[in-house]
Amino acid sequence: MATDKEVAEWMVAQFKNQFWLYQEDTVYEIKSKFGMEFVYQNENGNYAISKKVLREFRKLSEGKIVWERGQRAWRKLKPNEDYKGRQVE
Repeated sequence: MATDKEVAEWMVAQFKNQFWLYQEDTVYEIKSKFGMEFVYQNENGNYAISKKVLREFRKLSEGKIVWERGQRAWRKLKPNEDYKGRQVE
């Protein structure tokens, strides 16, 4: 059985092959690969990544990966881009 940290490590590893990690695709991959204990249904009935997994993901990726709200995706920090916080517009 996987742990929250292992799921978060899997998320970070996805950036070796891609620049973007889309939330909607990722939640279904986590559900399929690791099980329902790492996702939940939010108030709108959509699946979301568990807060524990996201907390571990943040620890592992702080300063290297940012969240783009408009894209609903995480991305690598661009070359020469200064880290100014987790979320960018």
